[in-house]
Amino acid sequence: MRKIFVLPLLAMCFGVPLWGQSPDANGGPQAGGHELQVWAGGGHSVAGGTKDTSAMNLGLRYGWVLTNPFLPGPLKGRFEYAVDAVPAFVIFQPGNTVYGAGVNPLNLKWNFSSFGRVVPYLELSGGVLFTNHETPAGTSQINFTPGAGFGAHFLRGSWNWSAEVRYQHISNAGLTTPNPGINTVQIRVGLGRFKK
Repeated sequence: MRKIFVLPLLAMCFGVPLWGQSPDANGGPQAGGHELQVWAGGGHSVAGGTKDTSAMNLGLRYGWVLTNPFLPGPLKGRFEYAVDAVPAFVIFQPGNTVYGAGVNPLNLKWNFSSFGRVVPYLELSGGVLFTNHETPAGTSQINFTPGAGFGAHFLRGSWNWSAEVRYQHISNAGLTTPNPGINTVQIRVGLGRFKK
């Protein structure tokens, strides 16, 4: 008899959906709605670019959920377009620490919609970064920041948490020579809300 009460109580405490609740019912993305978010991320360089480099950043997001759910089965979801302002970007590279700011005017995001209170997503992004020193050293103070990420929103009423893993490339796209670039894998967390 106790199991009848304990299982629903544990599910409510840990946010596990019991009856297949939709993201719409839990403050998730909806067509015609907007996403507001503050996020922070950081990570270390990986193979294919400048070594021994780390990055940390802080940003603000405004997004537009453009579609109702479509595609079959587990691919079902909504398409979102978003813009990020990145007022704080710090790069720890050999020789110096670099401070900068940027904007990501292109964020193409697919919010999956078939997992209840957890809304996984995939994202492709692109932007520009302006720094106070050349990044990497000996290159340029203006760089481009294409990236790709996958993560999830954890819906909790009107506010939600998100966590993602993101690959980000930092490069001047040939504005100067040499152009070794920086490849990083970052962890990003956010606090935000979807508004209709």
